[in-house]
Amino acid sequence: MPRKNQECTSTGGGASTSKKRKASLQSNSNREDSPPPRDDLSRILRKSLLPCGYPMPSKIAGGMRLVNTFELCFGNLDGYSEEQTSIKLLALSLCQSIVSLAAFKGKTRQFTCTGTIIQHTTSSMSILTSASLIRSPEDESKILDKLEIKVRLPNGKLVVGKLWKYNFYYNIAVVNTKAFPELRAACFHNEVTANVKFSQSKLVAIGRVFESGELMATGGTLLYKTCKFNCQQLMASTCKTTKAGIGGPIVAADGKFIGMSFYYKDGAPFLPITILQKCLKHFNEFGRVLQPWHGLRIGSLQAEKLCVREEVHDSFPHAHDIYVQKVVGGSPAADSGIKAGDVISKLDDFSLSNAHEFHELILDKAESALRHGEGMHFTVSVLRPSSGFQFCATISAEVIDTSKQNMSNQNKSKENRWPVSKTKWLYPDDVRDADMMPLVRKCRRPGYIYEAPLTTDLSRYTRL
Repeated sequence: MPRKNQECTSTGGGASTSKKRKASLQSNSNREDSPPPRDDLSRILRKSLLPCGYPMPSKIAGGMRLVNTFELCFGNLDGYSEEQTSIKLLALSLCQSIVSLAAFKGKTRQFTCTGTIIQHTTSSMSILTSASLIRSPEDESKILDKLEIKVRLPNGKLVVGKLWKYNFYYNIAVVNTKAFPELRAACFHNEVTANVKFSQSKLVAIGRVFESGELMATGGTLLYKTCKFNCQQLMASTCKTTKAGIGGPIVAADGKFIGMSFYYKDGAPFLPITILQKCLKHFNEFGRVLQPWHGLRIGSLQAEKLCVREEVHDSFPHAHDIYVQKVVGGSPAADSGIKAGDVISKLDDFSLSNAHEFHELILDKAESALRHGEGMHFTVSVLRPSSGFQFCATISAEVIDTSKQNMSNQNKSKENRWPVSKTKWLYPDDVRDADMMPLVRKCRRPGYIYEAPLTTDLSRYTRL
């Protein structure tokens, strides 16, 4: 504190205590470590938060923190164990194919995610990513109004992207941008069958942060279980990612592309490559993804609960096929006589071992039906554990526009098919901490400076 101010406040014995305190506060306000006025702090936070699409805090308190942001990385690979080394090498082999994308409405960022270059020509390249990038926050069945897409390349350069095709049912999108010779397409078109033999396979999830451009990777295994999301075609993994990894690739230990990942706190669910390839083929040939409507909700029998397995085992001890979880009333499947609790062993003459084989086959049948202008009919072999009967049923399905059909039903049921954790302020006494994603390290790319309140110590503003 300047000595002159001390002299002024100490002289004049008749000065009141309130005047001395006022003078002291005025003097402290000039110190560099003193808290800024409330309006200045609000201005700083507003300047940092709003362009990123983050909310302003409802109050200023010590220990407050912003969670579920797009700047949080996953995969702490600071060590040099054999597993970490293999994950790093695998990520580096694909680093020139991994980009980050952000959607803007005006100057405000709405969403960011990872993308994989799947096609590269001399003039343009195509990027596969999640359709969450383009969804409107007000109505998830629609595209973001006045959408502008920016792509962060591996060298940190920012370019403009243009939406080519999308499908909200599978939550996938393809964005085109101009090509750069140093980048390359990932080895996407390889034949990988996601079946029970892969249940203990080592997987690696890869992503890239938009602001810093930092490359991320983490390991895990494939889980042969039903995913928590409302999409039967998804598979599950133990790869712990963050929101920044949505839309990124899931690859096997040998570098083969397995699928595209989404975010969930228990591990990254992913859409397998077999479904992705068929969707991209439909984009090219029909301009949209074809999806047959049959009214069946199925799952692999191996992944069902023990009580379900016991019920089936009593009548069909060697069954390892497809379990019918639900049949929609009035649907083609219901008209064919199939009921919930039945087991499907064959589709036409093809023996089924898991649910994904069923989904792949009916996508092929939808494609054939539309191409030849004929109806879509297929026969399934059914086992009924409740009575021990076996019979065949013919399902007359129809091809629908999934982006409209599904989202219409979704809005009616108010069900979020592809949930993404919202960015919010967390306070020390917030009991919802257990439901949040684990706090992980922030971006640490050399030379990167992110002036956001995420790293700001706000504890000194408690008294405001």
